[in-house]
Amino acid sequence: MSATNMPQGVTPISHAIYDLHMTVFWICVAIAVIVFGVMIYALIYHRKAAGHKAATFHEHPILEMVWAIIPFIILIIIAIPATKTLINMDDSSDSDLTVKITGYQWKWKYEYLDQGISFMSNLATSQDEMQNLTPKNKWYLLEVDHPLVLPVGEKIRFLITSNDVIHSWWVPALGVKKDAIPGFIHEAWARINKPGIYRGQCAELCGTNHGFMPIVVEAVTKPEFEAWVKQQIKSPASAGTIAIPQKPLSKDEIMSAGKTAYEKNCSVCHKDTGLGMPPTFPALKGSKIATGNIKNHIDIVLNGKPGTAMQPFGKILNDQDIADIITYERNAWGNNTGDIIKAEQIKAARNQQEKTK
Repeated sequence: MSATNMPQGVTPISHAIYDLHMTVFWICVAIAVIVFGVMIYALIYHRKAAGHKAATFHEHPILEMVWAIIPFIILIIIAIPATKTLINMDDSSDSDLTVKITGYQWKWKYEYLDQGISFMSNLATSQDEMQNLTPKNKWYLLEVDHPLVLPVGEKIRFLITSNDVIHSWWVPALGVKKDAIPGFIHEAWARINKPGIYRGQCAELCGTNHGFMPIVVEAVTKPEFEAWVKQQIKSPASAGTIAIPQKPLSKDEIMSAGKTAYEKNCSVCHKDTGLGMPPTFPALKGSKIATGNIKNHIDIVLNGKPGTAMQPFGKILNDQDIADIITYERNAWGNNTGDIIKAEQIKAARNQQEKTK
């Protein structure tokens, strides 16, 4: 595959798109050769310096009909395979597996509707690489903590939507690019031919950190996929799960867990230094939220802030992760409030919200 050409991909749809692309390309090449060939011939052999004089005619009905009919025929030739490909792209019937994909600023949520598995997929590139403190690896800004795992040879149906703004789920190797629009569900499908890791990105300008929203698809054999499903069911990472430790953790352990969760979910906007990017992303270091009333701090993390990029993490993270993050924010960067937030407090806040609805 040439680096200057579009990828052939690993699905029937991507192959059909590539074949259509090449068909149109060679038709365009043929047209260019004919048109420019005639022009160059006329410029060389019918120039004024060679003694030729310009013809004095205004119209030629037969010629005009010919150059109107030929393009029409060419368009029909292109339209037939293009229409077949478009119809095939929209045919997600008889699927073996259904995955719901939800775009968030700036991450993806994957839900396997038949298996009852769901998890968030976040950018895994370290802050040190982003700030040029360490060398960038091969997959800089194209790596995630939890890839979308799919079986090869199976027809996968995608249901694509968004929780906030318009995103676009795009994986070139799969031949899939669908807008994720709040309140709408778009469908797509893929049947992956061979195992491997295939990468993509959000292809819609969805905000400040649009470039920090990669997609990684890991295609595995069916037995490997079934084993992965069993593993996920035994130790789910589903959002909203009430994950409470079996034994009390020390403050250092909570801060360590909170730092990890914060860097994964919050540092893209508020930075690992807590200084943010004002005014869009306010600083947490010394802020009224991180050093003030705990109830207000829990509320804004759970429910977000309307009209801003602060999204409701209550729909994304479990109680323990939220508790760890808030504890970290209230004690990092010199905030030092000494507050330790527990998962039970987050659960109680959720329950209180349900009662007031």
